[in-house]
Amino acid sequence: MKYSARIRLRGYAIAAVTLVAVLAYAPEGWSRTPRPAGCQQMTEALAKALFDEWNKALQQNPETVVRTYTLDAVLLPTFENGPLIGRAEIRGYFDHFLEQHPVGRIDTRAIIPAGCNTGVVAGLYTFTVNEGTARVDKPARYTFVYVYESVPRRWLIAHHHSSARPQKGAAK
Repeated sequence: MKYSARIRLRGYAIAAVTLVAVLAYAPEGWSRTPRPAGCQQMTEALAKALFDEWNKALQQNPETVVRTYTLDAVLLPTFENGPLIGRAEIRGYFDHFLEQHPVGRIDTRAIIPAGCNTGVVAGLYTFTVNEGTARVDKPARYTFVYVYESVPRRWLIAHHHSSARPQKGAAK
């Protein structure tokens, strides 16, 4: 093979390898979809902030509360039978619950390690609600399962279980 043909062939080989490399790695850079977020971890400060955001939404309106949940979230509510699945069913619950003007406070909180972009927070909370003409405390237990969604880049509630605490001295 002539020297000039070998040089041309080598040039074609280099171009082909370069083209394959560009095609193999370029789609990630050219993609219009956002890259998944890195590993987000649940922390004590984050758990507090997420509860505060949800509790503040309780003082606004059902739609604001519902936006703290994923589209397909599951709610096992304190004062109604469940499960309630999806934002429409969850909204129905909060339409009625917010009529009592609830204000929550965390009594205890435990964070259960759950890996990347998932956080489990459980404990005891108390709601102060309107009952007739008085404000009364309603102690309850809770579990929130949060997921970090890369779009809209925020933590949302995927599962929320809340149940009334057993009363002291109640039959076992």
